[in-house]
Amino acid sequence: MEIYFYNTLTKSKEKFEPIDSEEVRIYSCGPTVYKDATIGNMRTNIFQDVLRRVLRYNGYKLKHAMNITDVGHLVSDGDEGEDKMLKTAREEHKTPKEIAEYYTNLFFNDLKLLNLETPEIVCKATEHIQEMLKYVEKLMERGYAYETSTAIYFDISKLDKYPILSNLNIENQKAGARVEVDNEKKNPADFALWIKAPENHLMKWDSPWGPSYPGWHIECSAMGQKYLGERFDIHTGGIDLIPTHHENEIAQSKGACGKIPARFWMHGEYLLINGGKMSKSLGNVYLIKDFIDKGYDPLVYKLFSYSCHYRNKLNFTWEGIESASKSLERLKKGYKVHLNSSINVEDNIIKEFEQKFNQAINDDLNMPLAMGVVWEAVKYPEKSYKLADLLKKFDSVLGLKIDEEIEKNQEIPKEVLDLVEQRKIARQNKDWAKSDELRDLINQKGYDIKDTANGAEVKLKV
Repeated sequence: MEIYFYNTLTKSKEKFEPIDSEEVRIYSCGPTVYKDATIGNMRTNIFQDVLRRVLRYNGYKLKHAMNITDVGHLVSDGDEGEDKMLKTAREEHKTPKEIAEYYTNLFFNDLKLLNLETPEIVCKATEHIQEMLKYVEKLMERGYAYETSTAIYFDISKLDKYPILSNLNIENQKAGARVEVDNEKKNPADFALWIKAPENHLMKWDSPWGPSYPGWHIECSAMGQKYLGERFDIHTGGIDLIPTHHENEIAQSKGACGKIPARFWMHGEYLLINGGKMSKSLGNVYLIKDFIDKGYDPLVYKLFSYSCHYRNKLNFTWEGIESASKSLERLKKGYKVHLNSSINVEDNIIKEFEQKFNQAINDDLNMPLAMGVVWEAVKYPEKSYKLADLLKKFDSVLGLKIDEEIEKNQEIPKEVLDLVEQRKIARQNKDWAKSDELRDLINQKGYDIKDTANGAEVKLKV
């Protein structure tokens, strides 16, 4: 079956055909490991995981590389400010290596909790300094880079077009977060490939230009080329990477080898929180561990993500998560009902469901439509083990572990315990109407309450 993906480079949906007919090569921008990955970051990883699963579902082998940025990403996406790793190391009184190891482990633990696959190749920036140096030297030799007193810059004027992903009008951009004021730059939008380090800088390496360290963008160009070649199939990342990081990756690649590195560029949209942005100042920065703390299986967030196409903004609310939690339970129960049936439904029923599911996932990873097909199969009036087998096959794309029991946190949330206490008081006052109202509220929160001789027992619904 044909596969179509939206290509940010061409601004259109295109038929996907890999360079190698049997293997798809993918590069994904991984985390900068200086802080916890948020659920917004994890939405991008969920999209990338679905991409992997869909390609493999269609019979392709994968060669997927993902970087770990443990040096070079400054606090601004331009060329100014302190390295994010150094800033966190100073604040937490640790070495940059300790910071990198700690947050890298947390990141991969979150992937495991969400049942997200680890790419075949995971490459750390600090372990590829020599590859990056050679890449910069090549750009210098080809006339695409120049040295100043502070850095080695890429000369965007040497390109036929810049930018080509975002189509921003750089002539009208003012100096600021995106364009640094530097009198030594030939062009305001020139970006740093390699940065000369101050004497007391903690992360620096010997180079032809003295002790220095890489800029943010060079690592992906160097490592992508090393593991996937000068030209590969797909480059993924969050939509926030388009105007700076991915533009500069393309510029570097065109300068080094005259090619745009990936044929398809795929980007996941932002996650909104209650209709707005996620920020520390608003107190709405959520992590995967917050789901566990509230008694939810992290896979609930994965199912919640499937309610919206990866190229559309997704609005996160805890009410939405509660609804997704109940949906995951119904999905698993529905699978078991089919599994325990000995009825043999007609093959054309199975074929029709499978065809509709395949069309959905192969149409630019349309997971909302695919989940619609899943629910049709779950609710099909004639229960059959064949439909259970089909749902299990669909789960190779969904990654929801529908054949496993839901992991439940035994700790009952405080809001539920408060309702239980209010109900206890209502019953002591013989206010039966209030007691029933509170029982219904507890049920709506996903908990059953049973009155016994030893008091009320509260359990998570199963």
